[in-house]
Amino acid sequence: MYRSITILPALLTLTLATFTSASADSLRISHLQRCGNLLDPNTLHYCLDVNSSGKTPQVLFNGEALPAPSILQTERGLQLRLDVDQPSGPLWLELDGEQSNPVWLSTRRSHVIAATEEEVATNQDGLTTWVNLISLIIEEQHDGLQEAQRLAEKYGAEVVGAIPPLNTYQLRLPARHLEQRDALVLRLGNEVSVDAVVIEESSPEEAAERDKPAKPEDAGREWAANRLLDAVVYYQRRLGDGDIPLQPVRIGVIERDVDFDSPDFADYLGNCRRDSQRTCVYARDAESPSGHGSTVTGVLAANREDPGSSGFLRALDDAGPGFDVIVERGSDGGITANVAASVNLVEDGARIINWSWGLHRIGTMDVNGDPVDSLVRSGVAMSGYEELLEEFFLWLRAEHPDVVVVNSAGNGAAHSGRDEYRLPSSFVTDQLFVVGGHQRSKGKTEVENPGYAVRRKTSNVDMRVDITASACVEGASSKRGEPGEAHCGTSYSTPLVAGVIAAMLSINPELEPEQIRMLLRRSAMTIGPEQDFEAPDGDDLTAPILPSERNNQINDPDVGHSARLDMYRALDLTVKSRGRVR
Repeated sequence: MYRSITILPALLTLTLATFTSASADSLRISHLQRCGNLLDPNTLHYCLDVNSSGKTPQVLFNGEALPAPSILQTERGLQLRLDVDQPSGPLWLELDGEQSNPVWLSTRRSHVIAATEEEVATNQDGLTTWVNLISLIIEEQHDGLQEAQRLAEKYGAEVVGAIPPLNTYQLRLPARHLEQRDALVLRLGNEVSVDAVVIEESSPEEAAERDKPAKPEDAGREWAANRLLDAVVYYQRRLGDGDIPLQPVRIGVIERDVDFDSPDFADYLGNCRRDSQRTCVYARDAESPSGHGSTVTGVLAANREDPGSSGFLRALDDAGPGFDVIVERGSDGGITANVAASVNLVEDGARIINWSWGLHRIGTMDVNGDPVDSLVRSGVAMSGYEELLEEFFLWLRAEHPDVVVVNSAGNGAAHSGRDEYRLPSSFVTDQLFVVGGHQRSKGKTEVENPGYAVRRKTSNVDMRVDITASACVEGASSKRGEPGEAHCGTSYSTPLVAGVIAAMLSINPELEPEQIRMLLRRSAMTIGPEQDFEAPDGDDLTAPILPSERNNQINDPDVGHSARLDMYRALDLTVKSRGRVR
């Protein structure tokens, strides 16, 4: 078990930066994250940037307006003070009849800071790396905070961030160039109390994993390959009468922001939970609808006139129990920030975490023997990330065994399960689902035919991939009725699987991760040629369907093929599973 520090602050302080206006009528929150002394035992500090007219808005947290004594106007903006007993929840602003986008304010303690442009350098591999910010994973038998502070004092560093449940603490080193950093990393790594040192190799504003741009026609008909509309109609008609009680489900999406000026998300402003049955989105506001976060979130929650192009969970609103989609990354602190935000979301009740990101090690070869050049990291960085992710999944198994993480297989046309060359999809744990990407074939066949869809050429493959889903999607638009940019990649396959898992858990919240995997695989349609059950080659999209996944019928025609998501049948099997899961 991990020893973690529980810090009970006396009050919560929230600092709001100066208000500006992106347009005459918009009131938006574009930035919210912890700031100040992250280890302060008495207060939590947050910095919040918004767009407004320069007036002081009313601040609402967990549905209630903060009283005037809790709001202080300063030269820099506003300072809010909240009772620490309040749980995490949505925060939004109201001003002159306008409401801002709601953001999720977590009162949990995991957060790391990001490097500035002046704190990064280019290493010998030509990669951007952080010069003076590293994280220490402290051995579990030690008090992590005390040991991190002891080491910081010993090496002239400062503890500036923490992920207490993982006994991980971020240090600012007294290093001005990479030679000094590497020397300190080597010495810290040799300390008996240090399990691993995590260095970051990413730009301060690096985008999440993405594929090559898609052609506009790629996105329009893709979801038919996963029977999305059939699933929507089934959920509404089979479950809308109330015979089966449905449970709300919370989904955490590790992304930066969402464009609330897009009509896809415009009706999520203000108190989204005014209707207990609707889907809600909590996120920072983005400047453009074409961003990665808007597209990933749109697969779950885009609001469009055509149900076939709406986000899956949004399309269930008439019958659904109320899905919370929390878009949260904490900071631009690299992979460590992704993990810190995931820890907070799990502690805030998320049953599903969507990871539309991943990394390749330098030297990774694709299925054709060519080097992969997308999102590569050095071996030193990959070893630190691997240790951090291992700590996360060990903690998840020990403390939150009912939570699942849905991860993109990657877009390098490489092997997703080779742990030395790909993270995090290479981890083998019941709680991690890995999703590959497919696109519609040009042939005219029935949807159940294995040739109805083909692997997207850039999608990573092999037996570690659990299932494939549609890789191409229409992105958010800036105007109602106009199509958005088309996007393709396993980043967008992943929320399709996360969404159907959320629907499954709303029907049967007792499902355990391995049971969810079993239902997804049993319900899956096939894709691609039959495999030989030997070591995977370039044609093996996923782990082959087994006889045990087809009622032990060894001659079933599906056996040996790769698995393609069938959203309709997954829901049908989930309904039938009620009463059988103990």
